[in-house]
Order: sequence, then structure tokens, then C-alpha cells
Amino acid sequence: MPPRLLKSAPGLPPQTSRDTADTVQIMLARIAAEGEVAVRDYARTLDGWQGDIMVDPEHVASAGARLPQDLRDAIDYAHANIRAFALTQRASLSEFEIELRPGLFAGQRVLPVACAGAYVPGGRYAHIASALMTITTARAAGVRHVIACSPPRADGIPAAILYAMHLAGADTVLNLGGVQGIAALAQGFYGPPADILTGPGNAFVAEAKRQLFGPTGIDMVAGPTDSMILADATADPALVALDLAGQAEHGANSPVWLATDHAPLAESVARLMPATLARLPKPNRTAATDAWASLGEILLCATREEMAQTADLYAPEHLHVQAADLDWWRNRLSAYGSLFLGAGTTVAFGDKAAGPNHVLPTGRAARYTGGLSVHKFVKTVTWQSVADEALPDLARATAVISRAEGMEGHALTADARLDRLRPLPRAGTG
Repeated sequence: MPPRLLKSAPGLPPQTSRDTADTVQIMLARIAAEGEVAVRDYARTLDGWQGDIMVDPEHVASAGARLPQDLRDAIDYAHANIRAFALTQRASLSEFEIELRPGLFAGQRVLPVACAGAYVPGGRYAHIASALMTITTARAAGVRHVIACSPPRADGIPAAILYAMHLAGADTVLNLGGVQGIAALAQGFYGPPADILTGPGNAFVAEAKRQLFGPTGIDMVAGPTDSMILADATADPALVALDLAGQAEHGANSPVWLATDHAPLAESVARLMPATLARLPKPNRTAATDAWASLGEILLCATREEMAQTADLYAPEHLHVQAADLDWWRNRLSAYGSLFLGAGTTVAFGDKAAGPNHVLPTGRAARYTGGLSVHKFVKTVTWQSVADEALPDLARATAVISRAEGMEGHALTADARLDRLRPLPRAGTG
């Protein structure tokens, strides 16, 4: 039987996604036609920015001196973890060569893209960690040139973000946000055009990436963040409630879910949520309260297997297990962006400093893809070579299949290789 909803999610009002798509299409078309002129105009009218688009490298390099030491130390700590994880991930990708048959050689190479564009959000929150997650990972993958952009505030990009960008290895930093920032990265107005666009953003940023995909790669089309907690009788209701509230803080359109097989826990969490949400400062409290009211769910399951099935169905971006027998959960669960095991961890660790990437699939996309990783910044390409001893069988098979498909040109190119092997007749014979 399906889990029982102890708290349902009425949902948000209908979103005007068509309006967003149309607006982005118009903006991208104008930028393609007018170039930097349009970019600067959008920066002025949408972000109120009239200064230089390219941030002075000396200003970027000196950003750390403008930070309190504890914040600088925290950014250094997070960067070290993210870099170590990404470098280990890169080392797990291997190149190989194999002789499939005598004389038939094939292999693969792992090549980084030439230029990556990193979008760092900077609206209500200054997303320091996003700068680390995107730029550090690109560098660990071997990308030669990284261009980063972020929406400027009145005096430009906050020093903490600039320091994170510099520490992570950005070559160029742009005072640009929104669609104009994404378009500038893709078009190469302030450096090489990006081969791939990465990083989270609002609905307009996500739509711009979607529309530019094809000629330019993207990490994913991300929507509002979402989180699920799986908890049993061993979980602390107060901690569960706090973790739900902490993730609801992302915004009113960010769903949070609790699935449990223990009715007393479910009832305690539901009772604790109003007071827990009230602990957040405004406007965080308003966003989290709205998210919980409209999108929060508590699901009561019969067994832990039903809890796991529910998690696989929801395929959350963040999946946090606060239950006994963590090995069972790690081996059983299969659809999530990132998995957080045990009450000793929290999604916030992954969001900020633990090491694995926080740019993750949303909206059930975790059913078929993972999050940002070094894999997104490299191409796995293949090669092949053929010695004479492999030609007869390979050419004949290719010609037969080609003619069966109706592709005579393909067959003729295979035949020509066979002809090369046949000795030419001697003069005066034949």
C-alpha cells in the first residue's frame, strides 16, 4: 500500500514558465544581434550596474585581505575538501587501449574542455560555496581557462565570492548576472567562449542555459532545490524538524519531505515545525514557512522498504537518512543527487564544505543523472586503428551490414580497403 500522507502539499500557484521562456528568448536574440552593447544595457537596467564588466584581477586577488580571518579560513577549508574530492574523482577516470582482435586496436582518451563558464548566484544570498563547487571542479578536471560571473551588488561582487573565485582558480571574473551573464559566457564577449556552462541560478538563468544548450554544453537544467529525510524511531524529532526547516530556507518553491515508519516521530515533527521555523530570521523565516506550508510533506510508511521505495520515487536532490543500519540504506537507495548518512551529517555540510559537489539534479532528474562532477568537464573520446591482418573480416562485415542498410557508399569504402590487400597482377599475366 502507498504511504499515508500525514501532511500533504497543496502546492504553489501555477508558474508562468512560458513567460520566462519567451523573455529569455527575446533577451538572447537581442544579445546575439547587438553583442556587448546589449549585455551592458541589461546589466544597467536589471542589476543597476554601470561599472566595468571585467573585474580588475588585482581587485580579485586582494579580496581575501578584506575578509575576517574566520571566514577566510572556512573558505580555505571548504576549498581543500572540494578540490581533494574532485581530484580523486578525476583520477578514477582512466584511458585505455585494447586489441579487440589481432590487428584491430581501439581505445579511449579523457580530455578536458578548453573553457568553462561558471555562474555564481548572488541574489538574496551570497553563494560563496557555489564559486568553489564549479570553478574548483573545472580546474581539477584539467580545464585550461575558467570564466566566472556573478550578479554585482552596489559595490560589485562581494569580497567573499571574489576570494572563493580566486582561490578556486578563475582566470576571468565578470560583474554580470542573469541571462546577460550566461549569454556573455557562451558568446565569449570577455574571453574565450565557454564550451560548457555550469552553476545554479534562478528560473531565468536555468532557462537561458536550456536555450543555449547544443552549441554550448551545460551541466544540467536545475529547478528549485528539494530535500527528503528518511527517519525511523531512532531519530531525534527536533533535529529532523530543524533539518527540514534549514532546507526550506532556500525559498518558497523548495519542497521538503519526511518519510518515516514511526508514527510518533511523524507527529512530533509536525508539532515542532512552527516553532522551529520561527527560529529563522526574516526573510529566511518567511521563505521557509511558505515552503513548508505549500510544499512540505510528511509520509507515514509501513516498513523501511516502503520508505526506500518512496525515496526512489521522489528521487530527491538531497536525501538524508536518519535511521539505524546505515549500510542497508546506502546499498538499497538508488535515486538521489547526494546521499547524507546518519544524524551526524546534515545537508548543509554538503551544501558548503564537505567535498562532494552541491550542484545537483532537481525535479526527479536524479532518476537518470548525478550532479556536477569532473565528468561534466571532460570528454570521453574514442580512437581506433586497423592493421592489415584485421582488414579482411572487418571490411567484409562492414560491407555486408552497410549493404543491408542500403548504404552503398559505406560498403564501397570497406571494399576499397580489401582491394588494397590484393596483390596487383604482374605484367604479361591475366
